[in-house]
Amino acid sequence: MAAGISTIFDSLRDLSDSPVFYFVIFAIAVLDSVFPVVPSETMVIIGGVAAGLGDLNVLAVIAVGAAGAFVGDNMSFEIGLRAKEPVTRWYSRSEKRAKRLEWADRQIEERGGLLLITARFIPGGRTLLTLSCGITGQPHRWFAKWVGAAAIIWASYAAVLGYAGGKTFEDNHTLAFVVAFTTAVSITVLIEVIRHFRKRRA
Repeated sequence: MAAGISTIFDSLRDLSDSPVFYFVIFAIAVLDSVFPVVPSETMVIIGGVAAGLGDLNVLAVIAVGAAGAFVGDNMSFEIGLRAKEPVTRWYSRSEKRAKRLEWADRQIEERGGLLLITARFIPGGRTLLTLSCGITGQPHRWFAKWVGAAAIIWASYAAVLGYAGGKTFEDNHTLAFVVAFTTAVSITVLIEVIRHFRKRRA
């Protein structure tokens, strides 16, 4: 497994000394917001590691990662907005489903900003929430403000983790990535555990 990670990282590292890598980070971040199976956080971390090794600029990595996430989240919102009528009709056919939609709308209105920031760190969760914001017809200006803040926080944290790993383990590129990636996964799991227990208490 370590050999496989090393091979993948080395191939990405060969690309990281080219400006094309910034486009790769941007494109993956866009796609991940719509198709949550795409590993955008991993790419931003790798970009941060490459910056720590001197191949990229960490501020540029943050900028393209945040920009890609922002564009992708807005695409997801638009998809939800366009699907609003058929989804609303389907939910209205059942009183139980209608109440669920009303609950989702109320939760977004009451805690939407915090939810959007938290969900940005949860693969799949961010896509579901941005789609829901479109489906429930949230104001786009409000949505853009919060996903913009969420994208900057998310990209900064992932890039800085990678950058710290790259600086700390300059002689072992694979270890630098593994440490940064493991830390990122641990933080995501911790957020999910806290969210689960808070939900149970509520």
